[in-house]
Amino acid sequence: MSTENEVETTRITRKGQVTIPKEIRDEFALEEGDEVRWEKTEDGIVVKKATRSAGRGMLVDDDVPAEKREEMAEEMEADIREKRRTEWQP
Repeated sequence: MSTENEVETTRITRKGQVTIPKEIRDEFALEEGDEVRWEKTEDGIVVKKATRSAGRGMLVDDDVPAEKREEMAEEMEADIREKRRTEWQP
């Protein structure tokens, strides 16, 4: 999607599931296993990609450089994605 004025619609299934349109998944780099947040606002519902940094640094000593923290976080994220991918296979 190239402009904010474009609108995509999807239906909610009986199980309460929705499909995020491919163009939106691509534009916002949403992949299987990613989390999205549903926020209630005065105007309705806003759906946002959960930040990758949530919880970062909780298990790492304070003296670890930021570059190393980022590298460790990316490795853990890749491991989690792979685990989710293999566990979700039918």
